[in-house]
Amino acid sequence: MPMTVHAIYPISDGASFDYDYYTATHLPLVERHFGPHGMISITASKGLAGGPDTPPGYFAVATMTFPDQDSMNAALGEAGPVLDDLKNFTSVTPDLLIGSVM
Repeated sequence: MPMTVHAIYPISDGASFDYDYYTATHLPLVERHFGPHGMISITASKGLAGGPDTPPGYFAVATMTFPDQDSMNAALGEAGPVLDDLKNFTSVTPDLLIGSVM
């Protein structure tokens, strides 16, 4: 069963997020470290709104898809360099949501 990992970056007072670094450096880093473990895809969405006339609650959400739980677990076991890079583009700790594709 395909599995997903969502990295969700919440907005809070005083928080920062460098979108240019995120797209040019961090996402390719994720691909380099997770790709060999079978990652099928990675997509990222920039938060624009939380609804009509509502500011976004999140800077961004990234979704990484894996063919199965074993592949996902192997990738997450090698996440050290990916996690170490967070400080280079954001001051927030992302929330994670691990799920199965329905």
